[in-house]
Amino acid sequence: MNAVLKENPSTIAALYGRLAIRAQSLVDTTAEQRVEKIRKLHKAIMDARPAILEAGKKELRLVDLDIDAQLLMVKSEVDFIVKNLASWMAPQPVDGTLMSLGKKCYVHYEPKGVVLHVSTWNAPIAEAFIPALGAIAAGCTFCLKPSELAPLSAQVLADLVGSVFSDDEFAVVNGGADVAQELLRQPFNHIFYIGGHAVGRIIMKAAAEHFATVTLEMGGKNPTIVDASADVDDAAKKTAWGRVCNAGQVCLAPDYALVHESVMRPFIDALGKHMTKMYGGDGKGYRHSEYLPRIVNARHFARIKALLDDAIAKGAKVEHGGETDEKDLFIAPTILSGIKPEMRIMQEEIFGPIICVLPFARREDVVREIRQRPKPLGSYIFAKDRSAIDWFLKHTSSGSTSINHNVIQAGINPMLPFGGANASGMGRLGGRYTFLECSNARAVVEDGAMPGVDGDMMFPPYSKKYAQNIEFMLNKGLSLPGWLLKAINKLRKPLDVR
Repeated sequence: MNAVLKENPSTIAALYGRLAIRAQSLVDTTAEQRVEKIRKLHKAIMDARPAILEAGKKELRLVDLDIDAQLLMVKSEVDFIVKNLASWMAPQPVDGTLMSLGKKCYVHYEPKGVVLHVSTWNAPIAEAFIPALGAIAAGCTFCLKPSELAPLSAQVLADLVGSVFSDDEFAVVNGGADVAQELLRQPFNHIFYIGGHAVGRIIMKAAAEHFATVTLEMGGKNPTIVDASADVDDAAKKTAWGRVCNAGQVCLAPDYALVHESVMRPFIDALGKHMTKMYGGDGKGYRHSEYLPRIVNARHFARIKALLDDAIAKGAKVEHGGETDEKDLFIAPTILSGIKPEMRIMQEEIFGPIICVLPFARREDVVREIRQRPKPLGSYIFAKDRSAIDWFLKHTSSGSTSINHNVIQAGINPMLPFGGANASGMGRLGGRYTFLECSNARAVVEDGAMPGVDGDMMFPPYSKKYAQNIEFMLNKGLSLPGWLLKAINKLRKPLDVR
């Protein structure tokens, strides 16, 4: 079993040592060798599909299709890496300049070394393997710390990874906060983290001790903007799905909707209608829907319930839903209006199936409201008016944005970068972006000789010709047409290297 006992911190230090030693030899692995490892890992994942499905059902009461969506995201990453890794690993030539005439310039991507990923529980399979695949592709060793809040999935991860890798190349370390703290004491070269702000700050502080680079994805208060020109029913349908899928326990889920006052009432009515249609249990009520998961545990249920109670106590109106059951960890899809800024529900990420709806009259009101909070992970714009879409894109900021949809910008296209902005995260995941997060971009300049050019003129004592060349570049600039630079550089003669 590929796991580490939390009772023995020295075991984690020893594990890190093995990963660090192994990382030195992975530098020599070829694209073909890395691709083969990725294929074997993917086969093990698919072989473990029954166990993965069972774990998801028991932990969150997810239906198979919701879990298969995670597996599809992983497969998309695998296919994309397999197809492109050789080209990513190849030296990437860059254009020359007047100052680099006679020299060959390129970028060499080298593995950072030993990578740690502290993952979370709401999509444990996709969130574990997307960073892992990029690390394997980059030639790094990898240590995964799954969330203890999804213990069944964590054990499945340990078992399937252990069937493919030795723990000096890819280790899965299960346990709680004490295990995470011990891992963070080790001098990892790069750290991934998916989760909330409190732990994100701990990750950054720990990384600073060893000057490790970090990739953080931390969610936030994601806004939806519904313009007066929007297809209101379509916006409501998609928002109902985006807010309630996985019981709202999705980092990209919309937390609040800013709706033009002229369409606010129709939007609220349509939103409730579509929530009922999707998650109403075929008329039996939300409790009976197979598509509405439960909150992950009692602590998170109590946190969400407290946000709801605080909002109602301060004057919020329950437009739809509002039912809760602590014993069943059940919270019904809920719509709130009459929202005030002092309500906690507008100050904290909800991470549950509740959405706040606020009216706006002018575009500037939307921007002012959004800017009261840190930059979100995602934002959503529903509009038919192209000028409105472009204006909202220009005057707001977020890690990613969907137009006339929501929660679809992650996992559907590995050529898109996924990540946050400032408080919602840093760094990017997906496809080549994960590979780059795990790689050092090493600038390489190879000297050479150009016919008719004195390569020694740059050394003291400086010649008059060298001074004239510098004066020319200062006054005339360094640029020449690209075709001319390439033609000149073709005359370059490499130095005699044996």
